[in-house]
Parts: sequence; structure tokens; C-alpha cells
Amino acid sequence: MNPRLREWLRRYLPAELLSVVATLAGAWLTLHATGNDLRAALAGTWAGNVAYFGLLLGQDAALARRQLRAQQRQYTVRTFGRNVRALAVEFGLAEVADSFLIRPALMYYIPRWLGNFAGGILLAKFVADITFYIPAIISYELSKHRLRNFDQP
Repeated sequence: MNPRLREWLRRYLPAELLSVVATLAGAWLTLHATGNDLRAALAGTWAGNVAYFGLLLGQDAALARRQLRAQQRQYTVRTFGRNVRALAVEFGLAEVADSFLIRPALMYYIPRWLGNFAGGILLAKFVADITFYIPAIISYELSKHRLRNFDQP
């Protein structure tokens, strides 16, 4: 397997799996609580985002802690800020378009078109992920050595 593909899978797949569960749970709970498809689409989008980015931030912070500990250095608030900034650079524009337009629209319309809520949410998530990962992976590759390298003080 290509080393870059393996790296991307190791980075994104656990967060993606958690996001699928959170997306379905958020959308389903909201649909059953409110009966409103639009609210369900938005809740699914944001539940998936919180799970996805929460896990990635946790992974990045753990990696930075290990790198710094190996050098007998502390993980600080400034280091945490650097982790957050790296995520913002990696996902910034892709996430804004995804969270505020593409994903909610797909999660609203695709379940209606299919006539199947869970299947439509999963299909919408998959289609939205394609438009999301292309710019995100490009940004990750361009920024990973500068923003994620904690080996030097």
C-alpha cells in the first residue's frame, strides 16, 4: 500500500468511523425529537463534526505530547493552540463549505429522494466526504511538516 495512503487512512479513518456513528445518532435523535428534516440534517452534520474534530484534536495533542516528552519538554497551552491552528489550516475552507452548505443540503435532500432516512444520511455523508477530503488532504500535506513537527524547540 502507498505510504501516503496508509498515513491518510491512519489519520482519518478512526475519526471518520466515529463521525458516522455520531452523524446517524444526531440526525436520528433530532428527527424523532422534532419531526423536522432540516433540524435533523443540521444536527447530524454538527454531531459528526464534533466527533470527527474532537478525535483528530485528541490524536494530534497526544502525538505532540509524546514528541515533547521525548525531549523532556512540556505540552503547554501554546502547544495546544498550535494543534488547533494546524487543524484550522488543514480543514479551514473545506470545513466551512462542508458544514454550512454542502453536507446539510445533501443530508436534507438525499434521504427525501431515496425515501430512506438512514440510507440517505449515509449516502449524503459519503458524497459530502468526497468534496471535503480533496482540499483537506492537500492542505494537510502542505502544512504537516511546518505545523505538526514538535521535534525542534
